[in-house]
Amino acid sequence: MRRIAQGATAPFSTEEDVIDMGALFGALWRGKVFIILAFLLAVLIGGIYAYVLATPLYRSTAVVMLNNREEQVVDLGGVLGGLGSDRSVVNTEVEILQSRILLGKVVDKLNLTEDPEFNTALLPPSPVARVKSWIKSVIQPAGSDHAPIADSERTATISALLAALSVRNVPESLVFEVTAETTSPTKSALIADTLVDLYILNQLEVKFEATEQATTWLTERVTDLQIALENAEGAVTDFRAGTSLVSPEALAGLEVQVKDTRDRIADMTTSLGASETQLAAMQATVTPQEQAEATGDLQLQRLLPRIDEPDIARAFETRFTQIVTRRETDIARSRAQLVSLQDSLGTLEAQIERQSQDLITLQQLTREAEASRLLYEYFLARLKETSAQQGVQQADSRSISPAVIPSDPSAPRKSLILAMAGILGIAISAALVLFREARSNGFRTAEQLENTTGKATIGQIPLIKASRRKDAITYLKERPSSAAAEAIRNLRTSVMLSNVDMPPKVIMTCSALSGEGKTTVALSLTLNFATMGKKVLLIEGDIRRRVFGQYLNTAQKDGIVSVLTGAKSFDDVVIHDDLLEADVLLGDKGQANAADIFSSERFAKLLSDLRSRYDVIIVDSPPVLIVPDARVIAQHVDATVFVVRWDRTQKDQVLGALREFDSVGRPVSGLVLNQISPTGMKRYGYGNNYGPYSAYGSKYYVN
Repeated sequence: MRRIAQGATAPFSTEEDVIDMGALFGALWRGKVFIILAFLLAVLIGGIYAYVLATPLYRSTAVVMLNNREEQVVDLGGVLGGLGSDRSVVNTEVEILQSRILLGKVVDKLNLTEDPEFNTALLPPSPVARVKSWIKSVIQPAGSDHAPIADSERTATISALLAALSVRNVPESLVFEVTAETTSPTKSALIADTLVDLYILNQLEVKFEATEQATTWLTERVTDLQIALENAEGAVTDFRAGTSLVSPEALAGLEVQVKDTRDRIADMTTSLGASETQLAAMQATVTPQEQAEATGDLQLQRLLPRIDEPDIARAFETRFTQIVTRRETDIARSRAQLVSLQDSLGTLEAQIERQSQDLITLQQLTREAEASRLLYEYFLARLKETSAQQGVQQADSRSISPAVIPSDPSAPRKSLILAMAGILGIAISAALVLFREARSNGFRTAEQLENTTGKATIGQIPLIKASRRKDAITYLKERPSSAAAEAIRNLRTSVMLSNVDMPPKVIMTCSALSGEGKTTVALSLTLNFATMGKKVLLIEGDIRRRVFGQYLNTAQKDGIVSVLTGAKSFDDVVIHDDLLEADVLLGDKGQANAADIFSSERFAKLLSDLRSRYDVIIVDSPPVLIVPDARVIAQHVDATVFVVRWDRTQKDQVLGALREFDSVGRPVSGLVLNQISPTGMKRYGYGNNYGPYSAYGSKYYVN
């Protein structure tokens, strides 16, 4: 017999590490109503905040320029040089503009500690603040140290002012934009201008203070240098008075005298040596001839020829004696003169040595005095320059654009708030839609079911609103033109047309777990076949639970187990239900295992015998994933209808149940998506274009 669907249960589409953009946009489109409502709600909330709740803020900007071209009123070197224009200087000035010291001056000048916008202590405390204050008073012991209230309020006011200010350096320039944002347009402009004015004034004060400190230091230094100069000059004067040194020129004259004396001593020494040599030669002579030659005296040479004469001899001897005596006298006198010259030379040299040392000392004292004079004159001139600068100091910045009182608030930016609120509403709602879609592990459409399982969906049955299970069958019988009744007819048609030549005669309904509506589907199919005039038998295969009693008005206790065990005959236990217009074989309790009962030859023979007595036999089996009964019964049926509850049965449960049937070689014939909620379909965005649950399909049914 040909089955409706054959083959292993392999998912039609496998999960891959890709994003299905079509499914993504489909989910968003299905949730469009929720997204639109969330968008409108977010825009409404944003509008209430922007137009009702938010406090308007006004922004005003003053512009100041850093001036690195300082004007020179007089050509004097400043104590503090002008500012440069490199990035570090610019960044430093930005930080100065935002410094707490400068902002503290703004707070004091504008008395912002009395402004509730900046001093929140002036505002009535909120309930949360009251609770915090009470807790703090309980935790902190009495008498603990606290900062003065005025100081803490001033610190908090400065912090609030810092939060309301912004300083921006215009790129590639020395221009700064000082912006204040408050609840008052006048206050914003006043704060911006005051900060700029105090910033410029602060630069002047810094220069005045530096100049004053420099003047004080220079005055003290000049006084010290003046005293040092006087001491140095006094030392020169005292030294000059205590030395015989007239001048370097006099010392040079003494050196000339020393040279002359040395020359005279040398000449005299030479002359004395020659005289002593000549005297020694004269004293060594014996004969008159030798004496005359040794003395070289002309008179002796004239007397020498007549030396033999006594008178001449006496005269010669007398003359020679006189010459020797005179020469001895000359030598003695020369020796005395040489000693005198040597003494004079020693005296001159000692005098030169002494005066040279005095000259060196005098020159050193003179240089020290001169250095002290130069240093004194430099510091004195610098003191005069610094004193002159105190009246001509210039700031390094100037205001080039005062703050303008704004006419329109800068915040809240209503259009931006509305746009951001709308975008946020769309983003959050879209995320919730996608999260809900991703979180759902059930099946909402037949297409999802077929794509996941690879099996055909042969029926889609809507949710029947009934407080009791029995009422569902009554509903179908009383409303044959309802959507649910038509869905059962479509299911019946799909089952019967699966094999036109040999339509299935024994049909089993099953599901992965209990509570998915398989029993209701079995009862509904039974009723539908019976209304066609077919002779139908409904068998309760779930003998473990035995729930048919909740649908049928019967007190019958015996059923299929009694027949299979031989305790009762089929005719004794089968009942006819007027509501179903069909025969019913109930399940009853037995000692044997249910799977063993359905796998027995007696069960196979029973079904074979019943085929000849009934046109259609429907078997309601137990859940597949709980007990093996359904797989056993599947061996004896012509078609297996697998029921999946809409948006509840998990995908892995369905696939696991289908694999159970594949493992025994009896794949299911088709799938039924059961208990579909039209309201839920609309909520998930399927209702307007999904078959019988659309606005177009509803006009064909009478519910």
